Amino acid sequence: MALTDSHCHLNFPDLREQMDSVLAAMRDNGVTRAMNICTQIEEFDAVLACAVKHPNIWATVGVHPDEEAMIEPSASQLALLAEHPRVLALGETGLDYYRLEGRSVADMEWQRDRFRAHIDAARQVQKPLVIHTRSSADDTLAILKEQGADDVGGVFHCFTESWNIACQALDLGFYISLSGILTFKNAKELQEIAKKLPEDRILVETDSPYLAPTPYRGKTNQPAYTRFVARCLAELRQCTENEVEDFTEQNFNRLFIPGSSPEMTHA
Repeated sequence: MALTDSHCHLNFPDLREQMDSVLAAMRDNGVTRAMNICTQIEEFDAVLACAVKHPNIWATVGVHPDEEAMIEPSASQLALLAEHPRVLALGETGLDYYRLEGRSVADMEWQRDRFRAHIDAARQVQKPLVIHTRSSADDTLAILKEQGADDVGGVFHCFTESWNIACQALDLGFYISLSGILTFKNAKELQEIAKKLPEDRILVETDSPYLAPTPYRGKTNQPAYTRFVARCLAELRQCTENEVEDFTEQNFNRLFIPGSSPEMTHA
């Protein structure tokens, strides 16, 4: 068994404080790797240290669009941090207009500038992007096109958008990552999208400690629960879990660790 949790937050307190049990649960459920996602520069050293300490954990560098009053790195600063071999991607980055809190979309230019800096950095180091988009898909796609992000590609993580948005992301060379939301009874539209996505563009994730899948909905999520996302995906696509493992592992390697050996991808 081999699955990769392509998006989790192991440095958030709910998981950081029980790392030994988190890693043990991953082993027990055949989740052999996880990508630990950075959400602010202030946490990057800890995110990277986790990846350096654990051979099956990888890192990213980036500032989440919801993070305000944080260190605002330049593209060159992001690129410098992203050069570390344990850092696979830039992000998570993107746009989030869900919590405008009295502001207009026009007021969110700081988010768009931050997003452009991440794309610039990704192009400098030729590493992919981890995209967060919420209530902002049109602007997210427009900036990706404007900045030439198809040069590096990436993944739309925790995808919950429409089939039309999925197709536009795919046309730009991006992958689609499915989270525990896929297992929710009310996620019918997402489940239909999951059936139609091309096999060579799908990743699975937890976004833990958030969005635990059924049967753990409402509880603290963890990378081991990637297994339930994969199982649901197999049921929807009428294939086996082993087939889901095979194509999602190949997709993760192709996107994030191109040209890698089996020893590198599964330490």
